[in-house]
Amino acid sequence: MTHTTSDAPWPGLISAITLFVEDLQATKRFYCDVFRLPVTYEDDNSAVFRFGDTVINLLRSAAAHELIAPARVAGPASGSRLQLTLPVDDVDAMCKELTARGVTLLNGPVDRPWGIRTASFRDPAGHIWEIAR
Repeated sequence: MTHTTSDAPWPGLISAITLFVEDLQATKRFYCDVFRLPVTYEDDNSAVFRFGDTVINLLRSAAAHELIAPARVAGPASGSRLQLTLPVDDVDAMCKELTARGVTLLNGPVDRPWGIRTASFRDPAGHIWEIAR
């Protein structure tokens, strides 16, 4: 593979992650309420949030087919195939805050054998988010 855009290592930072969602409004509301982030772009099929240098694009599942064809869009009942992790200073305190924001934790806080403390929860579209220290 030839790399011609710059002398920067490839791949570099991930600029965008697109998550397919069945109920765009409910998932958008969850991201606004739980992560306390503003919507940076929105149209009839998507809502975009900025997490540092990475954008998370919530894309209505019905619109995702065109984006990934001929691959198939799986529904949330298929099970989780990814986890997104956010670093926090205090997992226990953030769990209390998330619970106050209406989030139901899937697990944690728990000390993992690899030396970090984590907890995880699910967004309305079924995507798993982990907080970790």
